[in-house]
Amino acid sequence: MEFGCHLPMFGPIATRHNVLTFARRMEALGYDSLWASDHIVLPYTIRSRYPYSETGQFPLPANANFLEPFVTLALVAGVTERVKLGTTILVLPHRHPVLAAKMAANLDHLSNGRMILGVGVGWMEEEITLLGAPFAKRGAWSDEAIKIMRVCWSQEKASYKGQFFSFDEIGCFPQPVRKNIPILIGGHTPRALRRVAELGDGWHAAFPAPDKLEEGLRVLREECKKAGRRFEDVAITLRVGVAIRKEKSADRRPMTGTPEEIVSHIRRYKALGVTTLLLESRQRDLDDMIQIHETIARDIRPAV
Repeated sequence: MEFGCHLPMFGPIATRHNVLTFARRMEALGYDSLWASDHIVLPYTIRSRYPYSETGQFPLPANANFLEPFVTLALVAGVTERVKLGTTILVLPHRHPVLAAKMAANLDHLSNGRMILGVGVGWMEEEITLLGAPFAKRGAWSDEAIKIMRVCWSQEKASYKGQFFSFDEIGCFPQPVRKNIPILIGGHTPRALRRVAELGDGWHAAFPAPDKLEEGLRVLREECKKAGRRFEDVAITLRVGVAIRKEKSADRRPMTGTPEEIVSHIRRYKALGVTTLLLESRQRDLDDMIQIHETIARDIRPAV
């Protein structure tokens, strides 16, 4: 199992100094990957339900800093040599797919092949509508976007004809180092898991409890069978919030507790087949973030 961590992307902590310092330290600690989230704008009024909290409320105010993922990862690429660079997740309807293909390929080229593209269809109608994509058709729109990106990355004369996009032969260079970038697809709905089986290199699950993850993996296995591909060839990346406690508590949330408790949680995820564990800590201040990840690298990861 590989271990990644989320960069300091939002709020007052999202500064050049903090991003660079954190990235350098995480690579030195042996983490395998660094990840950046994606929101272009935050509306002051959000009626869409945030799917990753019980209240449905998005946790950040509209005036919070929220760094753009490609720009942030480019900065990180310049001060690191080994860690992979991932998006968690890139909301496909936020960008024209040819532009997204160009940006991702450019970052892969300049980082010597370290890019991973976690993608999804998005959940915030206000933001997606503002940026021009049809919210009600964002799934089919995103399917085309994935196909277009792969065409741009692999063909000298890229062309495409579809429902939402059509273009004649274009050159989109530089292409990725390996003519491809791994695409991990987010989401937990049956349609999202079918998209993983049909179009993705892996599933990028976000914040599920172990039983929900296990159910999602069962559905994904069935979808892979329908798509005629081996389930074992699908990478499973899991994004989880982590909170380390000094003493045991009644809080039974996954990845919350003493180091020993968290080790047991990770072992269960590993047994389920998770190949990459993306850890997201609180983003209170830089020293606090670094201390949390130092504890994980020193006391938790070796015991898994």
